[in-house]
Amino acid sequence: MQASKKIPFEDPMVLNGVRALYVVSNLIIAGIYLYIQQQINRKRDMTVIKYVEPAPMGSAEEPKAVTTTVHAYDLQQLRALFKSQLMGVGMMGVMHLYFKYTNPLLIQSIIPLKGAFEGNLVKVHLFGQPAVGELKRPWKAAAGLMSGLSGGDIKTDKKSIETAERSGRGGAKEE
Repeated sequence: MQASKKIPFEDPMVLNGVRALYVVSNLIIAGIYLYIQQQINRKRDMTVIKYVEPAPMGSAEEPKAVTTTVHAYDLQQLRALFKSQLMGVGMMGVMHLYFKYTNPLLIQSIIPLKGAFEGNLVKVHLFGQPAVGELKRPWKAAAGLMSGLSGGDIKTDKKSIETAERSGRGGAKEE
């Protein structure tokens, strides 16, 4: 952030260069996500996963039992990543085009790209790491601003799954 303050954004060449960097960064991320989608569809892993989704914080609902496949789970996670990236581009567009902020362009060219390469889907489908340990599905929600509002961690133990299935909320297969 401090280094971006020293960049002369008043110079049109520098500003256009940073804009180009931002666009290229987002195109790289989109390309990575499209490649991962292709890999997920090619593998079509139909291994069944069962887990318990926590109830939203502050609601009186019971935790929800979810039965899905690795293929469907990965596509759901990928959709969430695409949505997150588009939200970032939209917010950056408003900040830059409407409010005329230029410093975040440089930072938002680097941080999302770094985050994309550190994601679990990228580790499994792009880098080919085995889905064991920390990469075993379902993945824990990434620590972030909104992670505290979700109501807790996803549970995969047999007792939690059986309790949620018996409670009447969940147990339906998602496809």
